[in-house]
Amino acid sequence: MPRFSIVVPSHGVAGRLSQALDSILAQSFGDFELIPVCDAPDSPAADVVAGYAERDSRVTPVHSPPSAGLAGARNTGLRSAVGGHVLFLDGDDVLVPGALAALDARLGAVGDVDVLYFEHERTPWWEGEPANPAAPLLAGTPDGAFSPDRAPRLTGVALPAWSAAYRRGFLTEQGLAFPGDHFTDTGFGGLVALRAERVAALRTVVVRHLLRRQGNRLNLPGEHHAELLDQTELVLTRAVEQGLPADRLRPLFEQLFAAVLKTAAHPRRLPAGRRAFFRRASALYRQHRPAGHQPPGGSLSVQHRLLAAGSYAAFRTLRAANQRAARAAALLPRPRGLRTRLRYAAGLRLPLDENLAVYCAYWGRGYACNPAAIHAKARELAPHIRSVFLVEPEAVDSVPKDVEYAVIGSRKYWRVLARAKYLVNNANFADAVVKRPGSVHLQTQHGTPLKKMGADQATYPVVAAATGSFARLLARVDRWDYNLTSNRHSTEMWEKAFPGAHETLEYGYPRNDVYYTASAEDVARARKELGVPDGKKALLYAPTHRDYATGFASGLDLAEFCEAIGDDYVVLLRAHYFYDQGSSRGGGRIIDVTGHRSSEDVCLAADALITDYSSIMFDYANLDRPIVVYADDWEVYREVRGVYFDLMESPPGRVARTPEELAAVFRDGGWADESATALRAAFRERFCQFDDGRAAERVVRRVLLGEPPESIPPVIPLAERVPAPAAATLVRS
Repeated sequence: MPRFSIVVPSHGVAGRLSQALDSILAQSFGDFELIPVCDAPDSPAADVVAGYAERDSRVTPVHSPPSAGLAGARNTGLRSAVGGHVLFLDGDDVLVPGALAALDARLGAVGDVDVLYFEHERTPWWEGEPANPAAPLLAGTPDGAFSPDRAPRLTGVALPAWSAAYRRGFLTEQGLAFPGDHFTDTGFGGLVALRAERVAALRTVVVRHLLRRQGNRLNLPGEHHAELLDQTELVLTRAVEQGLPADRLRPLFEQLFAAVLKTAAHPRRLPAGRRAFFRRASALYRQHRPAGHQPPGGSLSVQHRLLAAGSYAAFRTLRAANQRAARAAALLPRPRGLRTRLRYAAGLRLPLDENLAVYCAYWGRGYACNPAAIHAKARELAPHIRSVFLVEPEAVDSVPKDVEYAVIGSRKYWRVLARAKYLVNNANFADAVVKRPGSVHLQTQHGTPLKKMGADQATYPVVAAATGSFARLLARVDRWDYNLTSNRHSTEMWEKAFPGAHETLEYGYPRNDVYYTASAEDVARARKELGVPDGKKALLYAPTHRDYATGFASGLDLAEFCEAIGDDYVVLLRAHYFYDQGSSRGGGRIIDVTGHRSSEDVCLAADALITDYSSIMFDYANLDRPIVVYADDWEVYREVRGVYFDLMESPPGRVARTPEELAAVFRDGGWADESATALRAAFRERFCQFDDGRAAERVVRRVLLGEPPESIPPVIPLAERVPAPAAATLVRS
């Protein structure tokens, strides 16, 4: 029997789950079993956990459906546990180094107590000083094992479940489990403290809790706050049935109703049902108030007295000042210019147009990418929705003739932004755009992250300086309702890079649908438009932007490269979209396609891709055509820009580090040999998970038509997909 069983629910934290598991498996004390609780065998967290289970026999995952909530996940893990003591760790928390050794030593000193409480550290997600809220509660406890009667303020309801280790035999004998769904820590902690006979304290930080940027889910608005009263009633009823002494009942009552009053006084948490919540809380207060109980001093005393009297009208008046302050703090961001500001404000006062959708791609650079693909599918599946594409003045010509558009900054632009029900973007709308209640914002992204993105850029000075205000960036993230991903890697990385309350849609990238729906005729048309000569193999060269460089500067002399590989090839040069303006580069066998509207057409036309660290490799892999990585400055790029994985260890094909190596790869046929094919197959398995030709349909049905998740077309398995045909059969020279 292991010393410890560590239960780790993982719903919604796949992006940070590895940190939690690593912190456990790296402990110097190794006598434990680790029980991750995943939603389902095919969930994002299950993918993360599977790798750990293969490498370490102590990892034994179990499954609990999301509908069972946190309580259900913990109870499932508890039923599977066989260790002497049980710890519950949230999936985005970590054990500090030496934590299990400290717990083992403390248990050895005090004996197998029912509960061993310990300190924890709450760490701000961005900046600020960590806090240790458990320290004051544990400071006055006896040094050894003691009866709960000797520490009456240690009621259990003021500490999270992951701030204690529980003797498994005690939990089993007493039939203790996590009650309800929301506020389950309150109920569980209170019931445990009521039933425990011998407890002890460890005045050392054991768990480091990373505060979520979006805050505790329990603090969000909703009907779930009524469950706080359920848990309060449950604990106080059990306390009365048990005949809890008055000196223990009073602090238990105070701590429970401190949480109740905090919710009742917070208007945002109770958008509806405030009167009913207050009345029930008042009844519970009067029913369970201990004899001789004195309310605390200060303004809190007034709230206690009003709750005891059931005076909701007076309580509401007292709260009005806080409501006015909240409204003042929530002043709308305003666009520049008085007239524009007034027009936009007037539009915001009008009802949402339920049949209006606004699209934008690359900050208005044109009709492109995922927004354009969704727009086209919406015209087919949701023709009742009026669609308006936003573009900069110089990009108007890129918009197809039958597509309605609005020029960014114009009256029409602000008018449709104020009224639109649906807002779709692959970057972000202007800071002045207000997220109206009832509107739906879809972030489609425009690539798979190899380089660090969003908040993850903060520790890279060169990138952080160019990014600007992270506070403003994250304020834009707060507008998102949905975030689109094309693979599990993206799901996990976006969760860390863009922390927020939005829902992730693992539907694939709509812009990549064409890689499975295009015909041989479409490929021939694209090659003709780009000027690819008949009988030539087209190599797409697509380098990415360097944050530490000024302007476009290719690390490869394309003229020399073409001379070295022979006359069978032409090169399609597509620089990063930051450099889509200016004079054409190259000539003859070098065709500059940087300014071409559709990167998808460029990829269809190419027989192979040469890139460095551009995310185009993830999209191009859907075509199952050769990819060569030219990594002449990988070490510099990795250190300056930051990356999520080592591309040199998991490339999509052959890797060249010098111009000579790159030319040799094409001269000897290594670009398309068996080794390159095997690397590409592994890469596609990892990064082409959800792109199957039906991504746009899934998005339109779920977001614009409101169809339930279970009715959305499933992703076609990779082995069953048929990519668009290449222009020529690639064989080894």
